[in-house]
Amino acid sequence: MRKLLMVMAGSAVLAAPMVQADILGLGAQVGYWDSELSGDVATNGGSVDVNDELNLDGESSNQLSLYLEHPIPLLPNVRVAYINIDQTASGRLNNDFDNVDAGLVRSDLELEQLDLTLYYEVLDNWVNLDLGLTVRDFSGELIVQNGIDPISRTTADAVLPMGYLAARFDLPFSGVSVGIEGNAIAYSGDSLHDFNVYGQYQLSLLQLRAGYRQMAVDYEDGDDRFDVEIDGPFISAGVVF
Repeated sequence: MRKLLMVMAGSAVLAAPMVQADILGLGAQVGYWDSELSGDVATNGGSVDVNDELNLDGESSNQLSLYLEHPIPLLPNVRVAYINIDQTASGRLNNDFDNVDAGLVRSDLELEQLDLTLYYEVLDNWVNLDLGLTVRDFSGELIVQNGIDPISRTTADAVLPMGYLAARFDLPFSGVSVGIEGNAIAYSGDSLHDFNVYGQYQLSLLQLRAGYRQMAVDYEDGDDRFDVEIDGPFISAGVVF
């Protein structure tokens, strides 16, 4: 997965017509994601259900994003986004997992990702369409223990290129719009997708959103594998200049 080629992911961007903003634009958003978690994590030939066994069923998390759009031809616009999912729970293993015996356990899961997206505005009227390439710094860690010792640690760490698409449809004279935004990559049995659909209301500099986000990770790093899905509603507030 570390050998992913960015050429294929970015070919659609290079082929697309480019429509840049007429003026410099800045924006920032902070959001609250009420997510649910499901799936499996595996290491050294053993696997565990993060929901049924570890009781890691979901938790709220914050999401942040910034973007810069400019009128300079050929140069892409820039977007940065960050999210951290950190959960702790007590559960019961049905079978031995790595170094940990079956029975009552405590688990800590952290998933963190930082995105740098370079994109072009393909359409910029009542239909807005952006295409680009995201470089995602992704890391995941699951720690399971039944006391201080023994302990199991499952990790994944990668920098991944992903295709980026964002579309928004504005309702005339209302400040209301609906949209979809997402990143995706699949390669050699591994895959990752992250998308959200939303409704938006903008009043002057204030921008409010509410919608649904889903992120699915199926990634193997050596003996460790994360096959999890996180989804749920979100709300966000931002400012645009």
